[in-house]
Amino acid sequence: MKKQQLILVSGGLLLVVSLYFFGNTIPPKTTAPPMANSQGGSGAITTDNLLDSAKKTITSSQSLYLTQLENSVVRGDVKDQKIKIYKQLATFWKDSLNHPEIAAYYIGEEAKLESSEKNLNFAARLLLAQLMAETNPAMQTWLATNAKGLFEQSLQLNPNSDSVKVEIGACYLFGNISSTPMEGILKIKEVADKDSNNVYAQLMLGLGGVRSGQYDKAIERFQVVIKKEPANLQAIFNLAETFEKKGDKANAVFWYRKAQSIINIPEAKQELEQRIESLQ
Repeated sequence: MKKQQLILVSGGLLLVVSLYFFGNTIPPKTTAPPMANSQGGSGAITTDNLLDSAKKTITSSQSLYLTQLENSVVRGDVKDQKIKIYKQLATFWKDSLNHPEIAAYYIGEEAKLESSEKNLNFAARLLLAQLMAETNPAMQTWLATNAKGLFEQSLQLNPNSDSVKVEIGACYLFGNISSTPMEGILKIKEVADKDSNNVYAQLMLGLGGVRSGQYDKAIERFQVVIKKEPANLQAIFNLAETFEKKGDKANAVFWYRKAQSIINIPEAKQELEQRIESLQ
């Protein structure tokens, strides 16, 4: 499984393990205040008000630099110039302002202009990874909506990409962007039914089963993944966590021990040990 596809949804271990795999790409949590949508309702997040909210926390010199960059985008009518500015905005929001979600947005804007399948997927997967770590429903929707748009543009370039089809399904499943959550499951299941060896689809279906409380089905999916990839840490950990949710402490401990034997991060090993002790 590709590194970009390794998305851990793991309670207390989320921050430790996600930082190990993604560096500083995934924040522990995005704090987003209630915002109004274009219809006057409350709670929705748009890119404009997300930017406005983030700018309230920066210094005057940082604000001035951002304004200069943003005005360059507005005035620019040359694609290459806009690509360059979006790249600068992404770097500044990530490295100087510590807002990886906004950085990912600008990476996506850059990728749209480049119309590169590789870059569109990269940007979309940054957003999807943050979506899987996010707990704020409004922020989940913003992340999922933006990721889905990038994935769909990528799919136009390569209609046969099963991984992108699965990731679009994940946007529906975890992003609150549809009134019918099964829409996401069906998109992923379409890929899994076509190719039962697609471990990414099986893994996402397992996560979907956990989300819907169908623990037995989730366990079956995770076990399919582990049978094909015995060292798949995400499947192993989520299998352990699902057994714990189901109340099967013995199997939970067994699989947490398995995860512990694979992880090389001391902090993560300690987190797992504490969880194991709580179950014994």
